[in-house]
Amino acid sequence: MFSFSEDIGVDLGTATVLVYVRGRGIVLHEPSVVAIDRTNGKIIAVGEEARRMLGRTPGNIVAIRPLRDGVIADYDVTERMLRYFIQKATGKRLFFRPRVLVCIPSGVTSVEERAVLQAAMQAGARRAMMIEEPVAAALGAGINIAEATGHMVVDIGGGTTDIAVLSLGGIVCSRSLRVGGDKFDEAIVRYIRKEHNLLIGERTAEELKIRIGTAFPESKEGEQDAEIRGRDLVSGLPKNIHVTSREVHEAMLEPVTAVVAAVKEVLEKTPPELVADIINHGIVMTGGGALLDGLDKLISRDTGLTVHVADDAVSCVALGTGVAINSQHLFNIGQRAAKAAG
Repeated sequence: MFSFSEDIGVDLGTATVLVYVRGRGIVLHEPSVVAIDRTNGKIIAVGEEARRMLGRTPGNIVAIRPLRDGVIADYDVTERMLRYFIQKATGKRLFFRPRVLVCIPSGVTSVEERAVLQAAMQAGARRAMMIEEPVAAALGAGINIAEATGHMVVDIGGGTTDIAVLSLGGIVCSRSLRVGGDKFDEAIVRYIRKEHNLLIGERTAEELKIRIGTAFPESKEGEQDAEIRGRDLVSGLPKNIHVTSREVHEAMLEPVTAVVAAVKEVLEKTPPELVADIINHGIVMTGGGALLDGLDKLISRDTGLTVHVADDAVSCVALGTGVAINSQHLFNIGQRAAKAAG
């Protein structure tokens, strides 16, 4: 335990960043968006303030998301964003540099790992380490992964879906899919463009997904609809249309099917003894994508297993970093240590 610096856990997500500080819990939950002035490279806004600028900035300001598909797409901007969030979370009281535990998807390459570690070090970490997202998600959901029992976790974030079977503190088999909430949104944008000749932004698509989106229309009583606004591709003028929940379901069918297929693929690779445990315990879903209406019912129907959505699905990964930080013996579970100078 460190008495002079704060241990920090970071869920560095494609859509949002959550920061856990030892002894204080989750202190920050903001979008992974940075607004930059192109003329001088200066950061104008970070987080929620920058998200409100997406698609609404003048020519000299660009609002970007520096992480794509669960990994760093723009290293410099990611490092500056991390530095901002760490300082904001700790109240700029960094007399001593903190130890930082960062979550990564289970399928990242060694190059992508190094990029995350270097970004954390450059952002002010004394020591940077990593923990795989399904491990952190399981810990955050309250699962005791140290025991000799099989547990299955499906963590659906903004950029990736991580599916893993865990036992004795480690991952037995897993699959990381570059499909998540962002792909659901992009699929809705494409569908509306194709079927209605209407151009909408990803924020509108996300709102539509949350309001009436469903992965399992049979679970809904009656069809819902919502009004959306966009630009007519024929006339070039603003236009309002009504979209039904069945249309949104049809739009998301491809990425949703990919997630279900990946879950079945991991189950097929799982040793029979652990499959028996999973039948008893069921599948636990975490991440913002787990909140998509009917997705748990669809996975349950297609696998024949019970599926539970974690109580605080969005925060599970960040809470899991907190469990790892607070329990020294758990700190090393699934961890990929960085050989970093500090």
